[in-house]
Amino acid sequence: MSAAPSVFVARLAGTAVFDPLGDQVGRVRDVVVLLRPKGGPRAVGLVVEVPGRRRVFLPLTRVTSIDSGQVISTGLVNMRRFEQRAMETLAVSELLDRTVQLVDGSGSGTVEDLAITKQRSGDWLVTQLFVRRQVPHKGLALRRRGDAFVVDVDAVTGLAGTPDTQGAALLLAAYDDLKPADLADVIHDLGDTRRLEVATALDNERLADVLEELPGDDQVAILSGLDTERAADVLEAMQPDDAADLLHELTDEQASRLLELMEPSEAKDVRRLLAYDEDTAGGLMTTEPVILGPETTIATALAQIRRQDLPPALAAVVFVVRPPLETPTGRFLGVAHFQKLLREPPHASVGSVLDPDIEWVGTDAPLGRVTRMLATYDLLALPVLDAEKRLLGAISVDDVLDHLLPDDWRETDDDTEPTPTTRARARVARPTPEAPRG
Repeated sequence: MSAAPSVFVARLAGTAVFDPLGDQVGRVRDVVVLLRPKGGPRAVGLVVEVPGRRRVFLPLTRVTSIDSGQVISTGLVNMRRFEQRAMETLAVSELLDRTVQLVDGSGSGTVEDLAITKQRSGDWLVTQLFVRRQVPHKGLALRRRGDAFVVDVDAVTGLAGTPDTQGAALLLAAYDDLKPADLADVIHDLGDTRRLEVATALDNERLADVLEELPGDDQVAILSGLDTERAADVLEAMQPDDAADLLHELTDEQASRLLELMEPSEAKDVRRLLAYDEDTAGGLMTTEPVILGPETTIATALAQIRRQDLPPALAAVVFVVRPPLETPTGRFLGVAHFQKLLREPPHASVGSVLDPDIEWVGTDAPLGRVTRMLATYDLLALPVLDAEKRLLGAISVDDVLDHLLPDDWRETDDDTEPTPTTRARARVARPTPEAPRG
């Protein structure tokens, strides 16, 4: 009888999970492993992301097939949010990049992948590791990549050790396709040390996007753990209002030091926002909406709102003002709505499609008033003006939602019933009392 084929977990991350009818249930995000003192590491389940960005536990006993880039389950999915238990290790999040020692004494290596194999008993064991040998380097010599090879799991030690020097490159590669909000969920669920390692490995732009989606405590912990100059660079890459919110959470000394290290032009906008109370229009607004003069062509306006770094709510409207075009601007004239821009000739000016009657608020308007105006007039963004009718910034609907929701909303499960789509794609098992997974 031929041996059961092995499945490498790094390649499994992101794989679609289907029920027996061929409907997609979700996607694999990680593999749950028990690092046992006897009997070797055992894989007990998959962390699957289902509709609604919820991560749930799918026992490997309910997996009928893993092949051809897909996972087939029995169709029974417990929709309780996955919570990692004390004895469990996440293969992709925690084992990849871990340093292990080779039993034969030939040195150390870095785990780049691990294989799980189904046994006749039905258990899935970690049987092999794909390891890259660590090559010592001296002085200023260029670091050489060691050779990579597959070894049996019992040919190394240290797999269950504390990952003090664990890197994050392979984890980030496995989650490269995630949106910032989804990657923030992954990082939030990591331990303190691993969370900082992963955050440090992100480039400034990506880290800034992720920080904007994390709870305040996580933001402070990550920013405080970075080198001060790196932290200032990341703040520069954030939206000014999000950067100001984060600086509000730091001590006055920390905030002042970071502002000093930021580029003066970037720090100026953040300092302005810090002067306002967080729950007023001034504290809620961003100083970087799309701002154009009335003579600008519609073609140019459309090019501006296509910018990848622009939040969707701010991309729905162009703010039209007299020069200067940086906040605080010249006199505010009105807005040009995205849908209106699409209907007009590209050579026409944005001043010809102006909506001059849009509602606006001053910097001292409270959160409740801002919320009512957005809802009453079905707006995605609301201009903030001073007494001279100069544009100071804009408040987007997502900024308001962040302040209306409770502080722990990212950690709170939905209490609503599954949507029709979710019901059709996954047969939901009601939560049962906690039971051992292995």
